[in-house]
Amino acid sequence: MVSAAGSWQEALPGSAVMAPRARSVLGLLARFAAGQGILASPAGLLDHDVVEAFCVRGCAGRASSTCGTYRSVLYQLAGRVHGEPGQRATPFAGARAPAPYSAGERADLAAAARAQRDAGRRSSALAMVVFGVGAGLRPGELAALRGSDVCRGGGRVVVRVPAGGGRAVPVAPAYPGRASELARRAADGFVFRPGPADRGYKNFVNGFARSLAWDPDAPALSVSRARSSFICDHLAAGTPLHDLLAITGIAEAESLARYARHVPGVSRSKAALRARWRAEARR
Repeated sequence: MVSAAGSWQEALPGSAVMAPRARSVLGLLARFAAGQGILASPAGLLDHDVVEAFCVRGCAGRASSTCGTYRSVLYQLAGRVHGEPGQRATPFAGARAPAPYSAGERADLAAAARAQRDAGRRSSALAMVVFGVGAGLRPGELAALRGSDVCRGGGRVVVRVPAGGGRAVPVAPAYPGRASELARRAADGFVFRPGPADRGYKNFVNGFARSLAWDPDAPALSVSRARSSFICDHLAAGTPLHDLLAITGIAEAESLARYARHVPGVSRSKAALRARWRAEARR
């Protein structure tokens, strides 16, 4: 039978810097494996057949995109133990990425954010626009962002994201001034909704957005659409995929397919994106 998840998680290469999501998915795999009588070793738990069984049977009832995410995480970890992962047998459709904001919508978002009467709400609404469209931050990353995480480097304004092993994100050309100003005001404190708060709450950011006094003619303020805008802008600009994965925290080139469908001239084929990534890596 399987013992506590931590006892075999520590045996994995790189476990000391493992992202919280990976630890969580490993815990789910361990509970599934316990019910199957699988021995608690990294090699046994991360056997490709065990991972497939977990994704198909152990995740029954979960969204297809969630199953795909779990499998992606586990196959990356399996690669540490077994080497290159084997062929994935059961495809899972990923959730479609929301459409990016148009240039006009982005202007409307900024105007509606600046129109908030309370200074704190105005600043936090602007932070959603600036660090969402301008840096592609996820909700949890925005909630954790401090003013000291925003700095200048190489003539650019850069956001340093410690989550997931850490990454540095150059702010998009339209937003460095506003990003720097929001960071300056926050100093070492939180940029978004400063003060005591449950920042781990799932809907901490989007719940705030729904509470704003919003112009009915302005597009809804959404972190997912803001992040999609950032990623689609880079795809349209021809940013090398290796660089794009690094600044967005996305693990695989294939995961960009859900965004590529919104960008004319960029293939939405996972195979084509993977081939492009490999070709760029050889240059």
